[in-house]
Amino acid sequence: MKPNEEYEPRRQMSLHEVRTYMICNFDRPLNVTTLAAMANLSPSYFGDSFKKAYGQSVMDYVTSLRINHAKRLLRETDMKLREIAKTIGYSDEFYFSRKFKKEVGVSPSSYERVSERKVAVYSPSLLGHLMVLGIVPVAAPLDAKWTPYYYQQYQQQIAVHLKAVETPWNDDDQEMMLLAAKPDIVISHIVLPETTRQRLSAHGIDVLTLQSSGWREQLREVASYTGKEAACDSWIAFYEAKAAAVRADLQSVLKQDKFAIIRLYRDGIHLYNNKGMKELLCDDLQLSLVEEETEPCNRPISLEQLVSLDPERILLFVCLDESTRINWLTLQHHSLWRGLRAVQDGYLYSLPSNPWYEYSPVAMNRMLDEMLLMVTGKSPNAIQGVVHGAPFLCEL
Repeated sequence: MKPNEEYEPRRQMSLHEVRTYMICNFDRPLNVTTLAAMANLSPSYFGDSFKKAYGQSVMDYVTSLRINHAKRLLRETDMKLREIAKTIGYSDEFYFSRKFKKEVGVSPSSYERVSERKVAVYSPSLLGHLMVLGIVPVAAPLDAKWTPYYYQQYQQQIAVHLKAVETPWNDDDQEMMLLAAKPDIVISHIVLPETTRQRLSAHGIDVLTLQSSGWREQLREVASYTGKEAACDSWIAFYEAKAAAVRADLQSVLKQDKFAIIRLYRDGIHLYNNKGMKELLCDDLQLSLVEEETEPCNRPISLEQLVSLDPERILLFVCLDESTRINWLTLQHHSLWRGLRAVQDGYLYSLPSNPWYEYSPVAMNRMLDEMLLMVTGKSPNAIQGVVHGAPFLCEL
């Protein structure tokens, strides 16, 4: 149903269609009786059904639509309070002010003066952008198993924990959780479906879809949108200085050593790299790989091919499923594997998926720390001191 389209009394509407009508016409007089009639339901049954489906009572949902739209008008226009009240469906600006303070916690005038945009993110890796800017999101994917690092850091600070495994944007449960957090903006790596953007917009929620592919440029996009440019510049300068220092430490140890990144999955061996690893190893640290891949890869190779490459050092991922585990235990007894130079010299480094599969400023920083510790034995944490005895074989 289009905005401000008249309801046809003779046509029965579904619950979803009634909600769409509410989204498009929140500035009109709305009440449970009228809306229930659209669905040909009793007011009580309609009210119960709506709350079960969308997590809010009918009128709380209407209020949420109106107040969120008012927040956007306060942020983006110079409209007076009486004009905003009328625009969102309230005839009395004082009633609007009371409703606004009850919902938001501050008066409209206070919100306009000191408001800092409340941010939500849908992708776990975007937490790695917000952290370095000093932004605590109101909603983000958090889970003790799937995002342990961010879960430990943020579980008490973030009110709404979205599903950590990315789901389609038409997931109603996920959307209800997101709306409950009342963000002003949702930041996303991907372009959201137009229907989703419209629903978020109806709730006064802006969507920032990152246009850049590199983490530095993405961070600058987020910083520009949230007014954190100074924090962004400071953090990137910190990272570049740290990367230069780690690069010098590694090159003094590695000389001309070449790395192979290997991923074991089920009964296969794969020559692997992803965007973050490629940038970290080749660009930031200027290390050499046995085969230069211009794009992220996960290319199957045989053990014989790996032997022919015979890298000085191996970075190893072992997937956690049972069949891969059996393959890894078997491989360690194979004469060709045991004959690899990296294995014999103890230059075999086990990598966890976290942070090595993530692409974000925080993940890149953590990978710098791990490379320094694995190769040189120097701990990036001053409290831990120095781990002696490098090179060493990481336990797998």
